[in-house]
Amino acid sequence: MKKLIFICSIVIAYNCGAPEKVFPVKGTIYEIKPDSMLIVIAHDTIPNLMMPMIMPFDLIDLKEIKGLSIGDSVHFEFAWGDTSTWARNFNIVGEGKLPEVEEDDFFEDEDYSERGLGENLDDVTLLDMSGSEIHLSDSDGKYRFLSFIFTRCPMPNMCPAVVIKNDYLATAFKDRYDIEFVMVSFDYQHDTPAVLKEFYGETISEFSNWKVLSSTGHIEDVYRLAKQSGCNFWGIDENNIGHSLRSVLLGPNRELLGSWAGDNWQAGKVKTKIENLME
Repeated sequence: MKKLIFICSIVIAYNCGAPEKVFPVKGTIYEIKPDSMLIVIAHDTIPNLMMPMIMPFDLIDLKEIKGLSIGDSVHFEFAWGDTSTWARNFNIVGEGKLPEVEEDDFFEDEDYSERGLGENLDDVTLLDMSGSEIHLSDSDGKYRFLSFIFTRCPMPNMCPAVVIKNDYLATAFKDRYDIEFVMVSFDYQHDTPAVLKEFYGETISEFSNWKVLSSTGHIEDVYRLAKQSGCNFWGIDENNIGHSLRSVLLGPNRELLGSWAGDNWQAGKVKTKIENLME
């Protein structure tokens, strides 16, 4: 029952069954991805919704971005439906200033390079919701499905969607003891064990195979894990968070067996793939 209450609360909080909401947004075009029907915007604060960040917005019609270029300063509408969001009605207002995303040579080391299928991820140390250190290697011998999230994510089709899909998978494999589902927050500033416990504790309390881990005080560890998994995030210290989403399946020796970018993967298909790989 707790699980159902949690899922319904997400749906209600994100406008389920309500009329479409529209938020005016100002920002600078950071990247255009027509093949993926995405435009990445470094946007200002969206009042009553979210902090400034670099993030992708879905597109419904490529005609919306005709004539747009990287670096354009734009005003546009961020439309919010029942379960999806999208950008529309772009208006170029001038030339914007792209934010500087610092490249740290430290993270160019091969220890932080994305792993390919069959390659092993390094061991890392994070915190469980009680504040105790937990090592990724503690669960060696089991399969592990890792997803990266953060609690301040306000988008119904991003982190909350990933949480709901993990709920589906954890439920489907609830009677198996050879797989765990692990959600890792990369927001090492805000998502302390206490915050994660308040946010997710009741939801996962009935599961022995579902964990939520904090990266507070373990910045190097979460960078290593995220980079090797193919997830990127930046701007945590400045509260100007940009990020991608990634979920990966690890084998008993932390070998990479599967990888799913973004939030559009179908939980049913992932379930089938996990079952096939575990046979």
